[in-house]
Amino acid sequence: MLNIKDKKRIVVKLGTSTLAHHKTGKLNIRRMRHLVRVLSDLHNAGKEIIVVSSGAIGLGVGKLGLREKPGDTPSKQAAAAVGQCELMYTYDDMFGKYSITVAQILLTKAIIENERRKNVENTFEKLISMGVIPIVNENDTVAIDELELEIGENDSLSAVVAKLCHADMLIILSDIDGLYSSDPRKDPDAKLIPVVTEIDEHIEDIAGGAGSSLGTGGMATKINAAKIANEAGIDMIIMNGKDPEKLYGLFENDETGTLFIASGK
Repeated sequence: MLNIKDKKRIVVKLGTSTLAHHKTGKLNIRRMRHLVRVLSDLHNAGKEIIVVSSGAIGLGVGKLGLREKPGDTPSKQAAAAVGQCELMYTYDDMFGKYSITVAQILLTKAIIENERRKNVENTFEKLISMGVIPIVNENDTVAIDELELEIGENDSLSAVVAKLCHADMLIILSDIDGLYSSDPRKDPDAKLIPVVTEIDEHIEDIAGGAGSSLGTGGMATKINAAKIANEAGIDMIIMNGKDPEKLYGLFENDETGTLFIASGK
């Protein structure tokens, strides 16, 4: 087993299912406060934390009083614009209570894939060196390609961010404990797979199903993120975000979730 305790630069992806109440789409304030407290404590202990946060569209849906996530692009953009304000205001307020400064970074596919990529890398390095926690999201208000899932979603984006930051580990917090042998929502005999050393055809076959009605990700997108991260030499873990305290156990080398070990390790 890898010595996770020594990992220093950590990208943590927070999904909509972790940040928002499923029935309303509005912010789960209690859980978010808990997450921020734990991440702040890890930051104070010397971890370099970068957060990739979903939730802008979902929170916008809730704040606008929509019954469900819209299907058309202009409505998604409007929901993202409203939700992103609430999301960053909340992060700034909550982290500020622990005297931690946050910064907003909104990325698009065009920026990631052209010569401006180096500017993004430099920004990350400077912010981290200043003790700032970057909060990253897709720029859903203008990036139509992301909304149409040309990049993927924030699972894949978090892996790209991990590469940009030269992270030691990517943690994806979701509403499921990890990768199972089959869908645990349908199969009571499904078994959690604790470690994946190679993402082969079998692993890809058992990863499927849609995410929550508010989010865009499913297990297949998380497997894609693992492939991106692992190929870059970055270990990744999928774990349940319902109990943020388990992050402490993770960095004490407790077994939790599903660990995807990077190529060559």
